[in-house]
Amino acid sequence: MEQESIIDYKRLEVKRVRKADEDILSLLKSTVLGSEGGMRYSMQNTEERIKSYGDGLTFMALYKRSSLKGVIGVCGRKTLNRGVPYNSAYLRYLAIHSAFQTENAPEQRAEKISQVSDSFKQKILSVIRDPHYVTGEEQGNESPHVMYAYVESRNERSRNLVNQSGYEYIRSFLTVAFSRFNPKPVPSVTRLNPEEEPAMARLLEDFYRDYCFYTDEFSFYSHRYYVLRKNGEIVAGVGAIPAQYRVVNVPGLWGWLMMKVLPRTPMFRRLFRPEEFRYVILNAIYCREGSEDLLPDLFEGVCAVEGYHTALTWLDDHSGLYETLRTNRRMGALNRMLNAKPGLVYALFTGFSTGETEKFYDSPAYISGFDFS
Repeated sequence: MEQESIIDYKRLEVKRVRKADEDILSLLKSTVLGSEGGMRYSMQNTEERIKSYGDGLTFMALYKRSSLKGVIGVCGRKTLNRGVPYNSAYLRYLAIHSAFQTENAPEQRAEKISQVSDSFKQKILSVIRDPHYVTGEEQGNESPHVMYAYVESRNERSRNLVNQSGYEYIRSFLTVAFSRFNPKPVPSVTRLNPEEEPAMARLLEDFYRDYCFYTDEFSFYSHRYYVLRKNGEIVAGVGAIPAQYRVVNVPGLWGWLMMKVLPRTPMFRRLFRPEEFRYVILNAIYCREGSEDLLPDLFEGVCAVEGYHTALTWLDDHSGLYETLRTNRRMGALNRMLNAKPGLVYALFTGFSTGETEKFYDSPAYISGFDFS
């Protein structure tokens, strides 16, 4: 069944949709992400990414009189949390049609919406916090399950939504940029052979053994995993995921310079063009202890081969890997200019003991770069 009705309430309906149809794709493509006062952008490869998730992605879709008004994407996956596997669901997409947002609605319309909002809102929240609704699993399966989402710290609407749904703030993370005006090939950096991916997966699992939310689901996406070898052995590695945004706004003085002034200069335009911000995502970073200084060489080699000047990754801001890259002076000009606000990890636990839950608070979170592409 491609669609299944979950809630039907006074001309409003929530359905579980197994495959993204044209209405869902259209809404997601037209959605400007980010928060007021923060960076605002839209993704340019939504349909391609949705296909990559395959059957692991379903949608909770809100309809009013059969017209789509909002959607949340749910990615079911296994995650390792300090080496222990759990059934998990990541909330990937959140898009609400502007006409259905009461803040911007005319007074009369807002009043009509508010008449049904309280009761229906509670029904919506019950869907977001119940793994049986989200995953489609039968009631009675009470094995431990964690649902989680990334929320921008400035996005009060999304924060309120997850808070009211019972999600707890777990960790924070920051954007790290790498850039080169003229990236040079690095002879020691090569693309990993597909036959070596299982061995590399074991190295990654060991590297992230103290993390929560670790998944190797897209570590080797399109077989674009690059390694740096020293004396024939892999000492560093990273997955490369090409991506593209259309940037609408970057706040602050630096934002004004980045949006209005610097893109007019030929050199900086290589790094950042608001109307077509092309970059490569650095995903599933690996580094053998003692080889941290080689990571910029690895990133430069990847940019040279893939044909990009800019790379981005997202890291728990209390992780050793973040500290390693934050203090490295060879990450490039864009990283020095970046003034990104932290992202927040929220999670909802079902069937966990107190001791199991505490591990999520005390461990750095693995942030899947693919989930930002």
